[in-house]
Amino acid sequence: MKRYGLIGFPLGHSFSRGYFQEKFTRLGLTESHKYDLFEIEYLKDFPALWERYPDLVGVNVTVPHKENIRRFLDRLDSSAHKVEAVNVVKKEGNKLVGYNSDFFGFRQSMINYFQGNVTCEKALILGGGGASKAVEAAFLDLGIKYMVVSRDKHRGDLVYQDLKDDPTYVSKVDMIVNTTPLGMHPNLESKPDIPYDVIRAEQYLYDLVYNPEETAFMKEGRRRGARTKNGLEMLYVQADRAWEIWNS
Repeated sequence: MKRYGLIGFPLGHSFSRGYFQEKFTRLGLTESHKYDLFEIEYLKDFPALWERYPDLVGVNVTVPHKENIRRFLDRLDSSAHKVEAVNVVKKEGNKLVGYNSDFFGFRQSMINYFQGNVTCEKALILGGGGASKAVEAAFLDLGIKYMVVSRDKHRGDLVYQDLKDDPTYVSKVDMIVNTTPLGMHPNLESKPDIPYDVIRAEQYLYDLVYNPEETAFMKEGRRRGARTKNGLEMLYVQADRAWEIWNS
C-alpha cells in the first residue's frame, strides 16, 4: 500500500482527498493507493505520523503549517526555498524533503491565462500570509512588479487604509490578487476592504479562493468590466505537480 495524505488544522472539506481518490480510481490504483486526512493541530505531532504509517509516501500541507513545518524536514527543494513555505512533503529514503507546488500552480495558471504571453507588469497582492508567498515568488519569476497589502504593516508594503487614502494604488496596477480566505464558503459576502470604485475594465482580478466559483471580490471586478479568475485551475495544477513530485 502506498499512502498519501493532507495535514493541517482544521481540515473540514478537502479538495485534495477527492482529487486523489478520483485519480486513483481513474488509474486503477484504488487497491494499492490511499489518501487520508491527518488533522494535526500541533506540529510536534508530525514526526509521529511517519512512525505510525510506515507506508506513507508523502503529504500535502495546508494552513496553518506551511511555513513552520520547514524546521521538521531534512531538506528543502529549491521551490520551497524560493517561497519560504512548504505544501508538499516527500519521503526520500529516510529523509523528509519539502517542496512548494503552489508556486508552480500559480505561475502556470498565469501563463495559461495569458496564453503564454504574460502582459501584466504591476500587481497588488492582498494578504501577507503563507498563500501570498507563492504568488510573490511567481511574480518575481515572471518579472512582475508587485506590492503586498496586509492588515499588519510588518507583513506587507501597504496596509488597507493606504489604499483608501490613495486609491491610485488600486487603479494603477494591471492585476489584483486576493490571497486571503475572504469570500470563501460559507462567508460568501466577505471581501477584501479596498476601493472597488476605481477598478478599471483593463484590469485583472485573480482570487485564489475557488469555492464559490465567483467570489464577492470577483463580482466587484466583473461589475466594472474587469476580467476575473478564481483559484480552481491553480489548485488542479499544484495537485498534479504534487503527484509528479511523489512519483519522481
